[in-house]
Amino acid sequence: PSGWRLGDRPGRDTKRARSWLGEDLDALEEFTQGYEGPLKVQAVGPWTLAAALELRNGEAVLSDAGACRDLAASLAEGLRLHLAEVRRRVPGARIVLQLDEPSLTAVLRGQVRTASGYRTHRAVDRQVVESALRDLAAVHADGPVVVHSCAPDVPFALLRRAGVTGVSFDFSLLTERDDEAIGEAVEGGTRLFAGVVPGTDTALSDPAGSVMGVRTLWRRLGLSPGLLAEAVTVTPSCGLAGASPEYARRALAHCARAARSLADNPE
Repeated sequence: PSGWRLGDRPGRDTKRARSWLGEDLDALEEFTQGYEGPLKVQAVGPWTLAAALELRNGEAVLSDAGACRDLAASLAEGLRLHLAEVRRRVPGARIVLQLDEPSLTAVLRGQVRTASGYRTHRAVDRQVVESALRDLAAVHADGPVVVHSCAPDVPFALLRRAGVTGVSFDFSLLTERDDEAIGEAVEGGTRLFAGVVPGTDTALSDPAGSVMGVRTLWRRLGLSPGLLAEAVTVTPSCGLAGASPEYARRALAHCARAARSLADNPE
């Protein structure tokens, strides 16, 4: 296999993963004693999972519509149990559920390659994609759900119809083709998580300069400057998994300063 493959029954890898997850939850509980506030829980979304996981024949789950439905249902049930466990351990937390979907656009366009690499899997119907995401969002109906994609051409309109609270994206990949969808999303109450700070170690510009493009987009869309701080959250472009701990701290502090700059001077 070229990656993770679905099995008929739990094996050693499953037991090891559950053990590590339990250790992580123990640590989270220990360091959040008395904490009250937002807490993000992050998971890979159903369509990126379907594009990455393999069936027993070596092809992606994406090649089998029934397997895609089963995978999405299994993910929903797993998340439901996991969120309940996090709430039990951190009762003061306001949980934000983030689903990572970097392969979503490729799934919609039929650009996911088969195991042989000579062809691509058929594009999945947009209504099927939307329905699966809506079902996942319903797992956390009492709190915000954010979908993150660091790929070009994020389907803002589809995600908005699926009922997600916010869309997280790499701001540098936006083009003017996205303007209409972004404007409709903002007017519909969808929050934008704009990835403007590099996710790997590099020199950082001044905070106001980091969000200059956001201000330019806002003027181009003709949206109210007063809405900017309410509708936009400043984030790293695509997570901080590849960053050093020291840079991760600097990047998050930089995001906070850039957000204050937007709020103080939206124009």
